[in-house]
Amino acid sequence: MVRDEVKGTIKLKRLVKHFNLKILHAGKDYDTAEIGIKDVNRPGLQFVGFFDYFDPRRLQVIGMAETKLLEGMDSAKRADSFANLFDYDIPALVISRDLECFPECMEMAEKYGRTLLATPDTTVVFTSKVIDYLNHELAATVTRHGVLLDIYGEGVLIIGESGIGKSETAIELVKRGHRLVADDAVDIRRVSNQLIGKAPELIRHYIELRGIGLIDLQQLFGMGAVKLESQIDLVVEMEPWQQDKFYDRFGLDEKSMNILGVELPQVTIPVQPGRNLAVIVEVAAMNNRHKKYGFNSAEKMAERLAQLNEKQDEDE
Repeated sequence: MVRDEVKGTIKLKRLVKHFNLKILHAGKDYDTAEIGIKDVNRPGLQFVGFFDYFDPRRLQVIGMAETKLLEGMDSAKRADSFANLFDYDIPALVISRDLECFPECMEMAEKYGRTLLATPDTTVVFTSKVIDYLNHELAATVTRHGVLLDIYGEGVLIIGESGIGKSETAIELVKRGHRLVADDAVDIRRVSNQLIGKAPELIRHYIELRGIGLIDLQQLFGMGAVKLESQIDLVVEMEPWQQDKFYDRFGLDEKSMNILGVELPQVTIPVQPGRNLAVIVEVAAMNNRHKKYGFNSAEKMAERLAQLNEKQDEDE
């Protein structure tokens, strides 16, 4: 199952609740307003009439600098400045530091039906928190069929056809002390150049075992057996053993999988009776972590073989 990439929006009301913002005036579209831009804007330039490259879809934030600018204007000029800003369909204007709202600001907000909010945070702190929050909430997302686990701090996404043994391997890994993030469906979002995976809320902490049914891992094994989300560092593909297929025995043939534009290292594990898949996945995770620290067993072996061949050539 693969759901197409999504770049969504979030309700303004949800952001207000998340940051516990004070509502100074609820605009005419407060209940339906949505934010779909990951950045915010400080409208100092707009207050002096510069609207080139102005994106009204952004959340607007004013702080001490904008307040000092507005204090230097007379009342009529301030009213014009706020009228020019509120003439655009902005989601809301947030006043930081709990600074006093100018009477002209409230008057124009009521006239144009715009939302006014307030926060005790400084402008820098608030904008940083909002941008980080929007980067997570508005990140491009895709849903993949598979199992995601945290193994020694490595996020391992196990994929493969239905019935190959992904969930059974996950149970064994949980019993070995690792943590389940998602089973069957994994919601993946891209934040900067990282992929973060989590389970859809409906099936969070549940795992399906054929012949037994659905199991709540949190109830059965405790909180230490589950994790809400994890960065994805490695893709492990399980496939039925094919006798006539060549499988890399040294690890020099490195493969990768592209998800939302991010290249992830990928290993393929052939499945046949007698193979301890949980241990193999565990070792794959540890080996991937070692590669991050600059140690590659396959390359070391290749170097040793090359040195041995050179020595033999010299002896001859």
